[in-house]
Amino acid sequence: MIIYLDGKYLPKEEAKVSVFDHGLLYGDGVFEGIRAYNGRVFRLKEHLDRLYDSAKTIDLNIGMSKSEMEEVVLETLRQNELKDAYIRLVVTRGVGDLGLDPRKCTKPTIFVIATGWGAMYGDLYEKGLRAITVSVRRNPADALPPNVKSLNYLNNILAKIEANYKGGDEAIFFDTNGYLAEGSGDNIFIVKNGMILTPHTLNNLRGITRLVLLEIAKELGITVKEQNLGYFDLYSADEVLVSGSAAEIAPVTLIDGRKIGTGKPGPFASQLIAAFKSKTENEGTEIYK
Repeated sequence: MIIYLDGKYLPKEEAKVSVFDHGLLYGDGVFEGIRAYNGRVFRLKEHLDRLYDSAKTIDLNIGMSKSEMEEVVLETLRQNELKDAYIRLVVTRGVGDLGLDPRKCTKPTIFVIATGWGAMYGDLYEKGLRAITVSVRRNPADALPPNVKSLNYLNNILAKIEANYKGGDEAIFFDTNGYLAEGSGDNIFIVKNGMILTPHTLNNLRGITRLVLLEIAKELGITVKEQNLGYFDLYSADEVLVSGSAAEIAPVTLIDGRKIGTGKPGPFASQLIAAFKSKTENEGTEIYK
C-alpha cells in the first residue's frame, strides 16, 4: 500500500505522523471518506467542497487548492493501481506543542489512504441491519457542529460502543431536544405511506450519499420531506434506511428489537439501492485518463 503524506508517496510502513500532531493529541482536523467505483471517484467535487468547508469552519488553512487536492487523491489511487476503493483523506492541524493553541501549529499534515473495500455490511444489505437507539446524544450544533466532519469522533464511537454491547449493527442517535438525528456513521431515512421522511441537517452530517439518495428519490418521483422525527416515527415506519459513503445505502429491519415493516428489506430499499449502484458505476471523476 502506498500512502500520500505531505507531498510524498510512501509505503505504509514509512508513512508516519508525529506524536506532537494536534490531530492525534486533540482530534484537531478534518477528513473525508470517499469511494471509487469502476475507475471513477464518486462525487469527488462534493467531498472536497465539504472538506474545505469543514476546514474553514475550524479556521484550518489546508494550504493546497482543491484542484491540487483532487490530483493527490487520483494519484494515490494510481500509485495503488486501484479502480474500486475506499479513500480516507485527512487534514490535521499539524505538529505543535502540548498546548491547545492552534497557532503553535505552523503547517497542516495531509495524508491520503486508498484501499480495496467491499460492501461494508456484507450480506446485511439483503437481510437488513439491526439498529439500537442509544442513550448517548448527538453533539449539539452549538457545541461541536456535526456538519464539521472532524477528527473528533468520540461522540460517534461512544454510540457505537453502546450498540455493540446491545447487539446492534448500527447505533441511532437522537439530539438533545429528543429529535431523531442520524446513525453513528450514516444518515437515516424513514419510509411511511409512500413518502421518504428524513431529519433536518442542523444536528447531523450533510452526507454526500444522503444528497444522492434525495436525487434518486426525485428522479423516481418519490416525495421527500425533511422534518423533525422521533421514536414513534421510527417504530411505526414501513421501512428505515441508512446512507453513507462507506455504508452506501442499507435497509434497517430491526430497531430496539422491534420489527420494522415486515421485518425484511422493502421495495423502497430495493429501488434506491439499485439506482444508487447504477449511478456509482457510471458517474465520477476518472482516475486513469
